[in-house]
Amino acid sequence: MEESMMLGVEGIKKSILHGGISEKPKFVTGTKVTFHFRTQLCNDERTVIDDSKKAGMPMEMVIGNMFKLDVWETLLMSMHIGEVAEFWCDVIHTGMYPIVAKSLRRIAVGKDPVDWHIHTCGMANMFAYHSLGYDDLDELQKEPQPLYFVMELLKVQQPSEYDRESWALNDEERLKAVPVLHGQGNKLFKQGRYEDATLKYKEAVMCIKNVQTKEKAWEAPWLRLEKMANTLTLNYCQCLLRMEEYYEVIEHTTDIINQHPGAMKAFYLRGKAHMEVWNEAEARDDFMRVLDLDPGMKKTIKKELAVLKMRMELKNEEDRLKYKGMFAKMAREQGSLELENPDQEISEQTSPEQETTQEKQSPEEAPLEKTGEEQTNSPQTSPEQITSAQEVTQEETSTALSSSDHEIPEQSATQNVTPEQTTTEEDTPEQLEAVQTFLEQSASEDITPEPTYPEQADQDLITSEQMTPAEMTPENTSQ
Repeated sequence: MEESMMLGVEGIKKSILHGGISEKPKFVTGTKVTFHFRTQLCNDERTVIDDSKKAGMPMEMVIGNMFKLDVWETLLMSMHIGEVAEFWCDVIHTGMYPIVAKSLRRIAVGKDPVDWHIHTCGMANMFAYHSLGYDDLDELQKEPQPLYFVMELLKVQQPSEYDRESWALNDEERLKAVPVLHGQGNKLFKQGRYEDATLKYKEAVMCIKNVQTKEKAWEAPWLRLEKMANTLTLNYCQCLLRMEEYYEVIEHTTDIINQHPGAMKAFYLRGKAHMEVWNEAEARDDFMRVLDLDPGMKKTIKKELAVLKMRMELKNEEDRLKYKGMFAKMAREQGSLELENPDQEISEQTSPEQETTQEKQSPEEAPLEKTGEEQTNSPQTSPEQITSAQEVTQEETSTALSSSDHEIPEQSATQNVTPEQTTTEEDTPEQLEAVQTFLEQSASEDITPEPTYPEQADQDLITSEQMTPAEMTPENTSQ
């Protein structure tokens, strides 16, 4: 390591940590240098503030491009390629570092180094918002202090050896690049390449904003640049509309309207964005504001309002049908829950009051009846089944039912019936035979509330008057 030595500039000391290779490169205006840097406080711990290696990307700078931290040009121009050196810089050289560091940190996380929604320079932003957004930088801004910069020079390129990007141009070159980028964006827009067009418009705005920061706000040169930037921003918003980025359009146009309430095109584009996201009142207000600013837009605004009305009617109808279907589904689900009666699963414990309720159920709610064989073997034949059978075939079976008509209801299961009363031994053979006869006849007439088999589900019930005697026989109904 070489001993610390003073450069030809006051307030700088240099220590070479690792020697470079070959001769010192030539540095002229437009030379592009690529390097890593690490910034440290001048305390015992040498606290690291920023480190480009940890950020994962080297720094690039163009000599003579009026970089805000101009001391870095002086440091780099003293180095060889591959050299690593540590520089101590007095406070007279580090006052602008917090603002530069903020831009570098934004670049490292993929954000724009210049916030083009806020129409003031970095220094004015600091006083307006009382913060740079980083606590350590705010502290440095309040109390400037000497800093250590550790630099590693990676590459040096002459102006003819690389394609210069907009950020690497000087102010005059940036202003010349704006109409070129504007024209390229318009061409891409006409070709339907909206995303590519946004990049051109955005780059042009960045060029303007970089120049504008050096002008005094709201004076003639600043206002001229502001008008150019707003035009490009609105073109950018037109691309976003085609890309269906409606909320971003609302954000950018609102920024312009807040600064320039007479920007008619900003109101128009914001109105179209509000219409796309169903903000009817906001869209209508913006369109009416366009008419106030430019009565010549009457025909266009009339068409937009008609489209807005039609879209809202369609949206309301879609919402009505959607909610109608939702409520119908809820009603069906509620009805299915009501049909589920656990008391029906244990008919042996059904009370007389519950039996009366079951008799009043509609056909859709009535439980399926048992088959003829199950009912014959069961001592708990339901009274309504016998009564229904009696009504249908009263003339044919009045004699056979003269005794069983009064005996079977006494055998129906209730909570007060003892096991002895429900045994099959108490039924006489004549009673069982009569029950079997009526069940077969009732089955032949299809009088059960719900069909037993799926293929019968859509068939209408047929009364005994509509059926011929041949059709009423069990043999025909079983086919």
